[in-house]
Amino acid sequence: MSTPTRRLTVAQALVRFLSVQYTERDGVRHRLIAGTWGIFGHGNVAGVGQALLEAGEDAMPFHQGRNEQAMVHAAVGYARQLDRLSAQAVTTSIGPGATNLVTGAALATINRLPVLLLPGDYFASHAPDPLLQQLEHPTEADVSVNDTLRPVSRYFDRVTRPEALIPSALNAMRVLADPAETGAVTLALPQDVQAEAYDWPEEFFAERVWHVRRPAPDPYELAEAVAAIRAAERPLIVAGGGVHHSGAEAALKAFVDATGVPVASTQAGKGSLRHDHPADLGGIGHTGTAVSDDLARTADLVIGVGTRYTDFTTASGTLFLNPDVRFVNLNITAFDAHKLAARSLVCDARAGLSALTEALDGHRVNSAYEDEYRAGKDRWSAVVDAAFTAADENAVPTQTQVLGALDAVVGDDDVIINAAGSLPGDLHKLWRARSPRQYHLEYGYSCMGYEIPAAIGVQHATPDTPVWALVGDGTYLMMPTEIVTAVQEGLPINLLLIQNHGYASIGGLSEAVGGERFGTAYRYRAADGTFSGAPLPVDLAANAGSLGMDVLRAKTVRELRDALAAARASDRPTCVYVETDTAKPTAPPAEAWWDVPVAETASREAAVRARAEYDREVATRRPHL
Repeated sequence: MSTPTRRLTVAQALVRFLSVQYTERDGVRHRLIAGTWGIFGHGNVAGVGQALLEAGEDAMPFHQGRNEQAMVHAAVGYARQLDRLSAQAVTTSIGPGATNLVTGAALATINRLPVLLLPGDYFASHAPDPLLQQLEHPTEADVSVNDTLRPVSRYFDRVTRPEALIPSALNAMRVLADPAETGAVTLALPQDVQAEAYDWPEEFFAERVWHVRRPAPDPYELAEAVAAIRAAERPLIVAGGGVHHSGAEAALKAFVDATGVPVASTQAGKGSLRHDHPADLGGIGHTGTAVSDDLARTADLVIGVGTRYTDFTTASGTLFLNPDVRFVNLNITAFDAHKLAARSLVCDARAGLSALTEALDGHRVNSAYEDEYRAGKDRWSAVVDAAFTAADENAVPTQTQVLGALDAVVGDDDVIINAAGSLPGDLHKLWRARSPRQYHLEYGYSCMGYEIPAAIGVQHATPDTPVWALVGDGTYLMMPTEIVTAVQEGLPINLLLIQNHGYASIGGLSEAVGGERFGTAYRYRAADGTFSGAPLPVDLAANAGSLGMDVLRAKTVRELRDALAAARASDRPTCVYVETDTAKPTAPPAEAWWDVPVAETASREAAVRARAEYDREVATRRPHL
């Protein structure tokens, strides 16, 4: 008996296959690949482009991008907003279109967020060789520029024969839906193979549901963790992005309500508890709050939940200073659970927290410890109020007063997106997250240019949610192109564009490490050759307007608050432009160190002083064995 088949090109078969893939978690089903971003060139126009046209919008919605990297950012923002249960694909031509994917792929994989990349490739037949944009390698004829995507992809394959698509596509879906292994997945598609016809088995196109598991904790590991928590006098939770990915916010709150253990959050984990919960201490590490970092230095047990323990979180290994400190790491990946010589609890965050709460029934931290961290939280709240509040509402705002004006306007469901510059530090210290999805910081790769396309992705995922992309002038100049996409698709994203005439974050870091802010200001070149002349007469607001956005200019704190309110009420893509007062102090200083090596020998006094400070700080680093 013959197996029913359907004759389609490889590209048509792939699009058809993707249109019937689903994830399921907790009984709720989602489209796994909910749409495809694309820019067409000779490497994909006749293959994937034709297949998308033939499939139609109902089978596979198509989104037209302007920059390949930005398309990946938009897809990543979409996936993050939907807890990684739904993703998008990105198709490009060969050559620069494909290599433009690399930065976005690295961002996706580092942040453990799913995106499917479909770059065109050389002819598998090598009939025209070399073709336009093909990289010729003198000793490896099967290498193409797409191989640059290998190290930044969780799964990579080059589909050189039609029948090879079947196992490759199935493996791609497996990785995209895997809560521990997900990231960028690349299927490189030779352009002749894309257009080649094949008789596909009908069962390849049957609906397929990929269950997103919630592995329970191992009983032995659970017992060890429970014993460690019961024995601790000063436990502290470090909440990472895994809390959000698992949808474990309610389970975390139940654990904290039962035990009184306080919570500090990484950039990815902020919002795991609502800001006004008595046990929420805000950010931790180099950009953390004073109360979080003070408790971290004296904690005898650190409970990591869904965190990778990056250098910002650990203050480059100098934060957890208690000589008796130990770690319990609850993580769905064993790789992260074993960091810092921890007792590991390899499981889903929600399942693990629920099991811990049940097993710790009746256990609670000492009331004096609760009083201590609550008093610290109150002191920090006063710091936030001071940073957010302007004494004169007719004055030019500082950057933290810009955040205060935004805080006064947004609702609980608004999403605030940022990735790079001086804003991540200010936001991590100061922002009062009101809901699990409000604080959307991409700080795994901290990629300038992420914010605007990610806002589009979030708006696609949750159309009725007010979305804010917060960018400085340096980030804006990296990638404003997707403003055109927002205008084209009628997506009412809000852009808060802050002009401070240069790289504010790196300028401050440069000064701290003896670099004297070299090459960090956007100013005319002076007679001495440095960039220390007058600010450049660049009108970024006019640029945003020329790309189709409505633009509201604000010069004072009062005007800014009014403009933000008007933008939030608008149904059009809207830019609020403000120039900040950079002469006044902005955010509170760092409460913990960050290791950026300083020149060991130098003739300039600034670098000599910075090296002396570096040697003092690095001496406090300790291994956790």
